[in-house]
Amino acid sequence: MTPLAQIIARRINATGPISLADYMELCLLHPQHGYYATRDPFGQAGDFVTAPEISQIFGELCGLALAQAWMDQGRPAPFTLAEPGPGRGTLMADMLRAIRAVPGLIDASRIALIEASPHLRDVQRDRLGDVRHLDSLDDLPNQPLFLIANEFFDALPIRQFQHVDDGWAERVVGLDENGGLRLGLAPPVDLPRQGRAGDVIEDCPAAPAMMTAISSRIAAHGGAAIIVDYGGWNGYGDTFQALAGHRPEDPLARPGEADLTAHVDFAPLAAAAIRAGATVSRPIHQGDWLLSLGARQRAERLTQAGDGGAMAALDRLTDADKMGHLFKAMAIWPQGAPPVPGFDALRLHADDA
Repeated sequence: MTPLAQIIARRINATGPISLADYMELCLLHPQHGYYATRDPFGQAGDFVTAPEISQIFGELCGLALAQAWMDQGRPAPFTLAEPGPGRGTLMADMLRAIRAVPGLIDASRIALIEASPHLRDVQRDRLGDVRHLDSLDDLPNQPLFLIANEFFDALPIRQFQHVDDGWAERVVGLDENGGLRLGLAPPVDLPRQGRAGDVIEDCPAAPAMMTAISSRIAAHGGAAIIVDYGGWNGYGDTFQALAGHRPEDPLARPGEADLTAHVDFAPLAAAAIRAGATVSRPIHQGDWLLSLGARQRAERLTQAGDGGAMAALDRLTDADKMGHLFKAMAIWPQGAPPVPGFDALRLHADDA
């Protein structure tokens, strides 16, 4: 049993079973034993590889899409260029390299990284220099905001509910007869969702508020946001998962020593953006979006320059059987402004999302 598993077991013994949201938060962010507090999980030597670690193409195109949105909105200055959950800083570094070619953009930008892990903050400073770190999206300044969030929302803690005879019962983490961690069900509650016996639905309590913090600034002051993550729309099913050493494992097996994630439900994110007064796009496949921005042409140029892995990386990012369809992209921009490149406005009222 890991040190964090012992801490969780003592808490359950003292106060009873805990929600999956509480379990995920402890596993990922516990100050001494949390996953992100104790390690660098990214890349081939870590537990998982994100799109920016696969190829510079991803970050370059994200940066240029935001740069075009900045120009389309009249080149506001100053503005905040932000990234929540920036990992090792690879995405932001690639974005900055690409957008340096845009006159006036770098001088007008104020970079802000939203990062909870002290360890990763140090890694990001080593990569990007003296950047400004914020504790929360609520700390973003009230000025034009251009933001990229790649694989950020999937790491936010979720709650799960399973359909039973009397309604929906929350799935909670308790203890088995040997003192090990196990999943169980709390007493049923009424939820405004239809379901059949055994169906599982997931709710991410923090996500709408975070989207509101982003979208309200964009609606009021201008800017744009691009959200890239794996997930769907109003989905059902158990997507709670753990990854260690690039392989899936039991999410309860090694608390604090494996990454925990769940698929993102884009519907409540879109609803929050619309309620905040912003325009939001429909989610589209990551592969389709990157190809629409010229990813293939960029890979061909990198190949001509001697990058022998550029076309294989492009395939991994865009192929439907790899990351191309699993990951979705969604954009937010102010009402009346041109769309972010590669996106179309979602024709939906917030109450319908």
